[in-house]
Amino acid sequence: MKILAGRLLVLGAPMLFIGCATVGPPQPPSLDLPRPPTDLRALRQGDRVTLTWTVPTVTTDRQTARNLGPTLICRGLSALKECGTPIGRTPSRLSSASRKSGQKITDSYLDTLTPDMQNDPASFVSYAVQVLNPEGRAAGISNQVRVSLARTLPPPADFRARLTSRGVVLSWNSEIPAGQAQPGVHYEVRVYRRALDGGGQAVVGDAPASGQQSLTDTTIEWEKTYEYRAATVTVIDQAAKPAIEVEGNDTPAVKVFADDTFPPAVPSDLQAVFSGPGQKPFIDLVWAPVTDIDLSGYNVYRSEDGTSPVKLNSEPLKTPAYKDSDVISGKHYLYSVTSVDVRGNESARSEPAGEAVP
Repeated sequence: MKILAGRLLVLGAPMLFIGCATVGPPQPPSLDLPRPPTDLRALRQGDRVTLTWTVPTVTTDRQTARNLGPTLICRGLSALKECGTPIGRTPSRLSSASRKSGQKITDSYLDTLTPDMQNDPASFVSYAVQVLNPEGRAAGISNQVRVSLARTLPPPADFRARLTSRGVVLSWNSEIPAGQAQPGVHYEVRVYRRALDGGGQAVVGDAPASGQQSLTDTTIEWEKTYEYRAATVTVIDQAAKPAIEVEGNDTPAVKVFADDTFPPAVPSDLQAVFSGPGQKPFIDLVWAPVTDIDLSGYNVYRSEDGTSPVKLNSEPLKTPAYKDSDVISGKHYLYSVTSVDVRGNESARSEPAGEAVP
């Protein structure tokens, strides 16, 4: 048998190579502590304080919160370091369906301030919330919000709304009760409007809280229905800082349907001038323009020899001028003009202007 030099012949089963994965240190189990809310908000009106916040869906170790316990409502007359004795609680708002949807979940709580708390306009109450896990443990309190403890006044009396051609006139009577005046504090009446066919709430304006007052809402849209309400606002002046405002309770809502049955203004300064030599005779009419925002145009009327006025144009004129070419020599004509809005309301006739055709 010959042995081949420089060659190695390996017979048998193929070689098997086995690798080993590196195992990291074991991870501690999740404490399942809900992350404290950071967007707590407070809105005070009268003696009611409404708190709202976003329900946490993750834990402090960035895990998805499987379950939540109740949320404690915390309140104190100074800055809160911990919840202490809660004034209330809300049940868990987290469910398997809400977790799957991925939508933001909000929660709220309504607190009522007692009369003895509402005395000092320089004092505040602090609020926070604390979300517990099912075992009753928490990672701490939320962000804190402060609410003024200034006393609020009742809403203005005899609040009314009246529709006019200029808009909705709102009127009321507001008197500061005896003994309520305080240094550095003044009171205003704020009027709100809401369209019933959608859209948010808008401020119509403010007026001093002193006796009979009124505001006119000139920003309405015709043929819409609106609700109006008013509240007395306590304004606390602060040196070098924005004033603090605390709103009292609302008046009952007053509903108004803005039905436009009001004609536009009557045209004025009508002039009639004859032109004829060298051309077909005609009478030029010009007048001062009407400035109503819903103006559609003008109508021109003519009469002669004591006859009833007849409208000369078939469609409203868009400009304050008209050329009457249908005139006859020897006649005297008397003209008047009206304005028309987009809903067909027509004004009274203007002062007449006459002109003769030689």
